Amino acid sequence: MPKLTLDTNDPLILSVGGSLIVPDGGPDVEFLKQLRELVLKSIGQGRKIVIVTGGGKTARHYIDAASAVQKISDEDLDWMGIHATRLNGHLVRTILRDIAHPIVYKNPLAVPPVNEWKGNVLIGAGWRPGWSTDFVACRIAQLLDAKSVVNLSNIDFVYSDDPRINPDAKAHEEMRWRDYRKMVGDDWSPGLSAPFDPVAAKFCHKYGMSVAVVNGKKYDQVEKAILGENFIGTLLS
Repeated sequence: MPKLTLDTNDPLILSVGGSLIVPDGGPDVEFLKQLRELVLKSIGQGRKIVIVTGGGKTARHYIDAASAVQKISDEDLDWMGIHATRLNGHLVRTILRDIAHPIVYKNPLAVPPVNEWKGNVLIGAGWRPGWSTDFVACRIAQLLDAKSVVNLSNIDFVYSDDPRINPDAKAHEEMRWRDYRKMVGDDWSPGLSAPFDPVAAKFCHKYGMSVAVVNGKKYDQVEKAILGENFIGTLLS
């Protein structure tokens, strides 16, 4: 099983897939409770945490609805997804309001140094077209000198193919960025479904960052990943 090398003096960067926050049927209250529990436990161990929220089914429903009415530009579709990420960001900040910085940051380049936070947790969301929330999380990580990102998704591993379609798809415990990028390409499009955004992958490859892809519903594995222990999931490096 893979292991993520983390410096506990660095802030913990979590890119939380919107599919975990808002799957079909509305916000997942049980997941939100687990997320709060995980955050409280981590800050109790002295960690500072950044959480960047994805758009989930809210983004997908709005993108699909607009596209069904008429042809929409990628930029306009992206803006709908971005606003969904911000709504999710406000939801997460609200359930963490007693320990979180009061502002949900859209621009990852404007995030303040950790010693200027008003709380132990900072929430980020989508910024502008062409930037996925994975990419936002990676840019914040770079700004705060963190070398790793933990990506919480609704899958157990990065697979060679969609396992829902191809039962012979191979689960990868570890992948090099060059191999991952060959698989997913380098381009971003609104509503893209990929284990980790191709643009963010290109950025991490360039700057030598590592990403742990973990099933966010498996609390024990997420905890192991953020503690630097062997976890069930995929390490991209």
